[in-house]
Amino acid sequence: MNKRNAIKWIAAGAGWTAMAGASGLGLAACSENKPSFNAVDLTGADYAKDFKLTDADGKERTLADFKGKVVVLFFGYAQCPDVCPTTMTEMSQVKQQLGKDGDKLQVVFITVDPARDTPAVMKAYMGAFDPGFVALIPTPEQLAAVTKDFKVYYKKVEGKTPTSYSMDHSAASYVYDTQGRLRLYARYGAGVAPMVADIQALLKS
Repeated sequence: MNKRNAIKWIAAGAGWTAMAGASGLGLAACSENKPSFNAVDLTGADYAKDFKLTDADGKERTLADFKGKVVVLFFGYAQCPDVCPTTMTEMSQVKQQLGKDGDKLQVVFITVDPARDTPAVMKAYMGAFDPGFVALIPTPEQLAAVTKDFKVYYKKVEGKTPTSYSMDHSAASYVYDTQGRLRLYARYGAGVAPMVADIQALLKS
């Protein structure tokens, strides 16, 4: 190899090295910008994409109503003795700890007990935790459809009287970003701080 060709070869190699280095930096930047969540990352999931249900004021609601906010969606019922009030209490604490970003959080509660959870009951129940939380009351047919679409389990457990039954149900929450896209599956009992961190990450992304 003569001197001139050697210089060309070295220059070409340096160019490829520079391009590879830039590419590597680009990949690193992409990797660094991808949020790391505490909850299970469901980004890209092809289920639980939306709903069309009536709230306690008789208004039909969809995810589009809450665009610009992070939505935490939970299935439960007002007479639930433990999981539901615990989750709602934690979500009210999450909203408080978000500070000025608390207004960018929307909690949505879909009842799995529409027979007993009337609009009046659900208004009072949500009001006990945060007046801004929204309760949705499906018909029995809508409940069957939405729980199937969201892969949520629920089952009536008979009590001593016809009205003293309880409801077994899934205890996790779905979390949507500000564009209404399903992003996270937050397991029951994960705690307030991890949820706050995940919501802050979604608000920044």
